[in-house]
Amino acid sequence: MNEPVLARLQHLMTLREEVESLAGVGPWTPAADWCDGDTHLELHLDVPGVQPGSLELLEEGDTVTVAGQRPEGTRLLHTERPSGTFRRTFTFPEPVMAQSGQATLSGGVLVVKFEKRHPTINVPVRGED
Repeated sequence: MNEPVLARLQHLMTLREEVESLAGVGPWTPAADWCDGDTHLELHLDVPGVQPGSLELLEEGDTVTVAGQRPEGTRLLHTERPSGTFRRTFTFPEPVMAQSGQATLSGGVLVVKFEKRHPTINVPVRGED
């Protein structure tokens, strides 16, 4: 398949997950951001209440999949926080070195750093005197 078709398919799958999470059925979808760190890319994923042992990270080609599970509370009288399993697949916004992902979990945020294949380094330019 060509890349535009794959990108559209990924977009449709993401939209489906978002609609299901709004309806309160199906898997929940943690919010995510890509950040540029000059020599690396960072994926930030909000996963409060998810135990580190339930998290899975799979890097394949130009995508990374993150999956996990947030347990359901006991004796709930009212609930607004989603629980259960999630699985999200992201396409790297820039090429990265294969199998370079390094994950940390702190404060309910999973941060996965990937080494860029072609790093961008900001070099300050000195003005002429």
